[in-house]
Amino acid sequence: MSTNTFYNEIINEHNLNPYHKHSIEGANFSLEGVNPSCGDDIILNLKVEDGVITDGAYEGDGCAISQASADIMLDLIIGKTKEEALHLADIFMRMIKEKISDEEKEELEEAGILESVSHMPARVKCAVLGWRTMSEMFGN
Repeated sequence: MSTNTFYNEIINEHNLNPYHKHSIEGANFSLEGVNPSCGDDIILNLKVEDGVITDGAYEGDGCAISQASADIMLDLIIGKTKEEALHLADIFMRMIKEKISDEEKEELEEAGILESVSHMPARVKCAVLGWRTMSEMFGN
């Protein structure tokens, strides 16, 4: 299976059947993220207890890449500490803007499939929306 086909399948799956696109009760961190260049708009909600992200979800609308990326991000950061989540966001942002090591890409798990977005400048803001929103939420 080609990487492009795998990329399309992952994006479509997370866009059409998002696991984390809903509201959650008890979120103690919430922030809206907007990408005015294409109209992506998400509200990211996280429940953090004792420094650990115990639940998370998002609501909003946008292109397939922004929605899938937010869903993939939540898969990865739930169960992590805020510091671990910010570390993953740093790797993701560097992956989109430049090169990262193979070890760093492995840390991103499924999110690493979005590396090819770095070759599509018009889509970069879409892919980083959820990650940027989460980083801003935690004060980075």
